[in-house]
Amino acid sequence: MNQLFATDALLPTGWARDVLLAWDADGRLTQVQAGAARPEGVAQTAGPLVPGMPNLHSHAFQRGMAGLTEYRAEAQDSFWSWRALMYRFALRLTPAQLEAIAFGLYVEMLEAGFTSVCEFHYVHHHTDGRPYADDAELARALMRAAQRAGIGLTLLPVLYQASGFGAAAPTEGQRRFIRSTDSMLRLLQTLRPDCHAQGARLGLAPHSLRAVPPDALREALAGLAAQDATAPIHIHIAEQLQEVQDCVAWSGQRPVAWLLDHAPVDARWCLVHATHMDADEYRRAAVSGAVAGLCPTTEANLGDGIFDLPQWTGSRGRWGVGSDSHACVDAAEELLMLEYGQRLQRRQRNVAATPAQPQVASAMWLEAVRGGAQASGRALAGLVPGQQADFVVLQPSHPVLAGLDAPAMLSAHVFAAGRQRPIDGVWVAGQPRVRAGRHAQQAEAAAGFVQARRELLADPS
Repeated sequence: MNQLFATDALLPTGWARDVLLAWDADGRLTQVQAGAARPEGVAQTAGPLVPGMPNLHSHAFQRGMAGLTEYRAEAQDSFWSWRALMYRFALRLTPAQLEAIAFGLYVEMLEAGFTSVCEFHYVHHHTDGRPYADDAELARALMRAAQRAGIGLTLLPVLYQASGFGAAAPTEGQRRFIRSTDSMLRLLQTLRPDCHAQGARLGLAPHSLRAVPPDALREALAGLAAQDATAPIHIHIAEQLQEVQDCVAWSGQRPVAWLLDHAPVDARWCLVHATHMDADEYRRAAVSGAVAGLCPTTEANLGDGIFDLPQWTGSRGRWGVGSDSHACVDAAEELLMLEYGQRLQRRQRNVAATPAQPQVASAMWLEAVRGGAQASGRALAGLVPGQQADFVVLQPSHPVLAGLDAPAMLSAHVFAAGRQRPIDGVWVAGQPRVRAGRHAQQAEAAAGFVQARRELLADPS
């Protein structure tokens, strides 16, 4: 039995004092006892302990191009002009470069408070569009990167078949993404035993309504259900106004409304972005039990728009956060950006606070953990027996946190620390992955990342 004692810990019901945690050999919590005495010989955390944050949306390879698209390429730049640059970058990646970038990213995520990641994986094939001899080669590269870093993984191979609504033919820039439905279901079968052996979760990501025609969506969901009826399902939806307009032109319906009417949307689903919904879509999608997958720093970077959080939570909708394109990699900063977006939109403060949790950071952290766990399809829902022993320990001696009580420390971490990351330790499945703010493989991971990016930027293709 493994044990750890925290003077302050953020439980699902709020902050508690003198908390003794215990977990088994599989990294599952067996005891979370508040008001306990510290047993002799049991280690004590340096500072307040909070549950580990799931990152519910990641395109790992895009970390390699972060910061490289911040120049005007067209008279009016947009998500769509950014996407063209991203396609060019994706066409160059080798399996070794993908693994190096993902390994560097996953180490960075752990140091930034993320303890698991949902990898929305759509670069499947060789640079010329042909399948690799091992059809799962790039998926396996991501799995190796997660295992090396020690981060939890939900792998979401992406079904991508069209360039637009109405089954428009894919473009040349999408050649590495394209799969038939049968090919995708075979890939899932191939990956399933490897995911099980690694302790990873396997799901499916129909890329978007514009990229997956209705018949293919229906067949893929039926095939997934036959393999694993509980598997998580993630989809990009209603991210851009043009996407909404194109969907209405194609079907007569807005995208979220169409999805709710034509697919069995329930608690297995994560609606990534869902930025542009009308009031009825907000209500219906929230009631379905699906999680809203919010990526505030990426949505700001791409000019997507602002999700209406109070409208969503007013219907008891669940939500979590992801770092998506990884323009920023920081669990706290995603929460900050989400709250600040709401403040700017509504000209109010402390929007995400709740009657039960008036401290905004505490309220947001707990909800993002709960929603992220649901989207991950894994037992990550906080400091409760039966859940995985994933947690983050704050550094109380950090100048931004020093002298504060535990709730104020978390508030300062989210709203005042900036990119200083006042994190002392990070644990995944009961294993320490970050000590004194640093991952043991940080230097190796950074060197591999830099080398992979240098090779990609030197590639003239």
